[in-house]
Amino acid sequence: MLTTISILLICFLILVVVLLLYSPGKSAPFLDKNGQPLTGSISEKIHVRINGVDQGMFIKGKDITKPVLLYLHGGLPDYFLSRKYPTGLEDHFIVIWWEQRGSGLSYSADIPPETMTPEQMLSDVLEVTNYLRRRFGKEKIYLMGHSGGTFIGIQAAARAPELYYAYIGVAQMSNQLKSEILTYQYMLEEFKKKGNRKMVKKLEAAPVTITGGTPDAYRALRDGAMHSLGIGTTRDMKSVITGLFLPSLLCREYTLSEKINLWRGKSRAGISILWDTMLTTDLSEQLPVLDLPVYFFEGIYDYTCSYTEAKSYFENLQAPLKGFYTFDRSAHSPLFEEPQKMQYILKEDVLAGLNNLADIK
Repeated sequence: MLTTISILLICFLILVVVLLLYSPGKSAPFLDKNGQPLTGSISEKIHVRINGVDQGMFIKGKDITKPVLLYLHGGLPDYFLSRKYPTGLEDHFIVIWWEQRGSGLSYSADIPPETMTPEQMLSDVLEVTNYLRRRFGKEKIYLMGHSGGTFIGIQAAARAPELYYAYIGVAQMSNQLKSEILTYQYMLEEFKKKGNRKMVKKLEAAPVTITGGTPDAYRALRDGAMHSLGIGTTRDMKSVITGLFLPSLLCREYTLSEKINLWRGKSRAGISILWDTMLTTDLSEQLPVLDLPVYFFEGIYDYTCSYTEAKSYFENLQAPLKGFYTFDRSAHSPLFEEPQKMQYILKEDVLAGLNNLADIK
């Protein structure tokens, strides 16, 4: 018994040492061909006081003169995925990977959950926007929401369109309860086809309905089930553990405590705590008109935020300019799954104020 305990303790200590070595927590600079910091670039990891709470962000750009892009993550800050799935956004923008109140770099056990309301999150977006405008001397910036980040992002764009050149929704939310019902029905049918009786039984015991919403039992198996079917974060990501948890531990720009907080905050803060509000909000009815250019980037295999629901919302949305772009090889994250196509659209359409490449105009 003592030998077993000793071996386990040694293994644990080795694991801690390895994680510490992989967690210096410093923002990596962009380098030129000689291995020196790239002139005119920016690579920072900072905290800014936003509405009384210290909130963290990574600021990345290869050219400090480029436009500013504020990125709003979904339920989990996903900057760490840019290591495995380079987005190339820093070639065209100064990208702000802001980790919202209570999430990741901004996690704090001292933040009362009841203060993380939709209105507070919206106020934070606008405050961060104005901080960036002041710091970089920009009249306007670009706003990009991903997944749950689109819920707050599109509301910020509606509230203060004068602050943004354009709003970009990646995996845009619309009627999320209807989206969850479509996802439930799809997964149930797929698991039946595969002969997975165990998963079929679990899903049938926790049906998603208009009146019952998303039961706790469904939410507990939802992410794992979706990833196993290739309709989760990315098309090729089959497991939350190997696809998200392990890559987050290997991201060198977080300290070990920040990596722990990344997952502590996932279920206790940010978008996650707004789930019930998201389910009872139909954005297509609440925000049918936006007074700025709007672009939707949608993966055809996305069942986290339904592709068909996003398309329906877009078709009825009124905006001075709008473009809908289908990513044929993507699930929930076109920015990580098809980065070259996304960069091309951003350069040729979004930055130019056009929609020539859109499949629906």
